[in-house]
Amino acid sequence: MEKTTCAIVGGGPAGTVLALLLARQGIDVTLLEAHQDFNRNFRGDTLHPSIMEIMDELGLADRLLKMSHSKLNRGLFETEKSTIQLVDFSSLDTKYPYITILPQVRFLETVVAAAKEYPNFKLIMGANVRELIEENGEIKGVRYKKDSDWQEIRATLTVVANGRFSHLREKAGLKSVSTSPPMDVLWFALPRTQADDRWLEGGLKARIDKGHMAIAIDRKDSLQLGYLIFKGSYNRVRSAGIEAFRAAIADIIPELKDRVNHLEQWSQIAFLAVNSDRLTRWYRPGLLAIGDAAHTMSPVGGVGINYAIQDAVVAANILSPSLKGDRVWLPDLAQIQRQRELPTKVIQSFQTFVQKQIIAKALDGDRPFKEPSFLKWPLLRDIPTRLIAYGIVPVHLEAI
Repeated sequence: MEKTTCAIVGGGPAGTVLALLLARQGIDVTLLEAHQDFNRNFRGDTLHPSIMEIMDELGLADRLLKMSHSKLNRGLFETEKSTIQLVDFSSLDTKYPYITILPQVRFLETVVAAAKEYPNFKLIMGANVRELIEENGEIKGVRYKKDSDWQEIRATLTVVANGRFSHLREKAGLKSVSTSPPMDVLWFALPRTQADDRWLEGGLKARIDKGHMAIAIDRKDSLQLGYLIFKGSYNRVRSAGIEAFRAAIADIIPELKDRVNHLEQWSQIAFLAVNSDRLTRWYRPGLLAIGDAAHTMSPVGGVGINYAIQDAVVAANILSPSLKGDRVWLPDLAQIQRQRELPTKVIQSFQTFVQKQIIAKALDGDRPFKEPSFLKWPLLRDIPTRLIAYGIVPVHLEAI
């Protein structure tokens, strides 16, 4: 049995950033990650302006930007009749007027490397957390399996940050409310050529044509593609065969017809069942949920990483004083939820609006797609840009 002040379950953006922030304050923290490395296919790779500002405050922004990355300045939306600008980050008053597209594995490795500079940080890879330790209604740590052996770590605070499929939030008795996004997404990658500079202006383009919708993202060395389908239709799409899928991609993005043959088997295509929910209560004595474990986001706007990291910053700002004394107070946990719940509700409402008013209508091939009126008004178009870049309230590190 081990003892620490804060045990964080999950080595994603929320967990690693929180671990670094607490370690910087001299707080004993143990980060438990179920896998042996941080490399996953088609994980979110977008760092929005708000997060780059936080990385700048941590002294990590320049280190990240020295790695191979691309910048997304604008997002364009093409229909059969017109091209409309979805977002434009270049006009933002910030050192980072763009979305940084960087492999998540590189981001996580950088944050963990910074945390390892502090002797009070401990990382346990391959730690499959199975159980919460509960005594007299309070969470006192976790039990996990590593190399076939059961182990136990006691903690003043246990943070659940192990993603949208976290079983620990159910074990803790935390309830959620869900929305029902109308779509799922098929993600895949194709080679990039110099010719893509012409049509993939700004870094992101969404295409709608005859009941089909696809998104292309410039990854500098490759293209990341998302093909949107009605929720529950994946088996039908797959049963039509890989050739039919390649033809659908070439039809909606003809610029790629010379490369779709790189898709040879379905294992190259990642299926994302889109879900959206949030916990009604993010905490209980001795336990806090943050990131996707507290609020699963739709991929609309690519904001999941950014809201997870903002959760971590707010949690560190509020909890550091008491955790330095090896204590945690229930009102502090409640305050974290109060500060983060409204931004979460607002962005999820925005995502629901986009899913219903744009995506669902775009996928309805029985009637011509009509652009929502708000996309035609520049002042209204500024709202999605700021909401995606920062949320409703920018989050920064506090001097503690």
